[in-house]
Amino acid sequence: MEFRLNEDQQMLREMVRQFAEKEAQPTVAERDEHAIWPDRLVAKMGELGLLGVAVSEEYAGAGLDYVSYAIVIEELSRVDSSLGVIASVNNSLCCYGIEKFGSEEQKRELLPALAAGRALGAFSLSEPGAGSDAAAQKTTAVRDGDSYVINGVKNWVTNGDHADTIILMTMTDPAKSYKGITAFLVDTKAPGCSIVKIENKLGIRSAHSSQMAYDNYRIPAWRRLGEEGQGFKIALTILNAGRIGIAAQALGIAQGAYEAALNYTKVREQFGKPIHEFQAVGFTLADMATRIKAARLLTYEAAWRKDNGLDYIKDAAMAKLYASETAMWVATKAIQLHGSNGYSKEYPVERFFRDAKITEIYEGTSEIQRLVISREITK
Repeated sequence: MEFRLNEDQQMLREMVRQFAEKEAQPTVAERDEHAIWPDRLVAKMGELGLLGVAVSEEYAGAGLDYVSYAIVIEELSRVDSSLGVIASVNNSLCCYGIEKFGSEEQKRELLPALAAGRALGAFSLSEPGAGSDAAAQKTTAVRDGDSYVINGVKNWVTNGDHADTIILMTMTDPAKSYKGITAFLVDTKAPGCSIVKIENKLGIRSAHSSQMAYDNYRIPAWRRLGEEGQGFKIALTILNAGRIGIAAQALGIAQGAYEAALNYTKVREQFGKPIHEFQAVGFTLADMATRIKAARLLTYEAAWRKDNGLDYIKDAAMAKLYASETAMWVATKAIQLHGSNGYSKEYPVERFFRDAKITEIYEGTSEIQRLVISREITK
């Protein structure tokens, strides 16, 4: 395995880093404070090809590998994890699902706009009563001639209030439990699809998450993704790939918090010297750097395995589990190293701390990751 990025990947990392630092960083605190959706920055990400990183060039994507995708999400999240998750959802939860499971008609109809940033995608599985228990779906889709009629409520739809296309999981045969779940490609502009509310969240506040309702929403049968009853398999496959993106997001959060803490300990003086010279502080910085490197290796290996056609389910779960818990640990330590200043919104570490927590929850909680890993290693 090659542990160095190739020239193209290095150039990509530098390009995304410059975009994040020059264009996103000046407004990140204000957008977080007031939960402002980053319209201009999302449009710019589309222009730069960051919303369709791994989508085939045939469908207007950048045609890059998943290691490159992980680099993009890490670098965005190092500065603004809201941008990181907006890009992650569009790339791995929407575009990947369409390219992996969609018909040629669906791919040509939907992917070019999504990959180029002219449209935005989302993914919708969770419900008020169905989180980790995905088989407890209550949203129904009933066949009616050449259409389906969908009714139900969905929670935590990231990008939902700005999305044009949503991969939606529904129940077409409740008697079959998870084998009765079917996926659809929702056109959010069609009648019957509405935003109930936008969640007032702890972190990643500039990336909106919505509760959405479907009231006799009629969708043409050609927008069904896969066959009836394949929805659960489709959702799991999408989430397995998506975990690489969330691991990369967590990695970026950890890196950003670590850099902020490192810089602070070089300028903050106590007892006549910079605090990084105190052994307790130095050891904490050493542990932060070590955990981040371990998380990066796990994340990039999972991406590399996917790129090379190897089984990556366990590796993606390990990366997501370790990187998310590393992000939370590093952000906590970063606040501690800032002392009382770490509790102030004048410093970025409190935002990294709030942003880090969700990475242990969405796209499979840490408990679900441990369940996936334990099942994989005991096969």
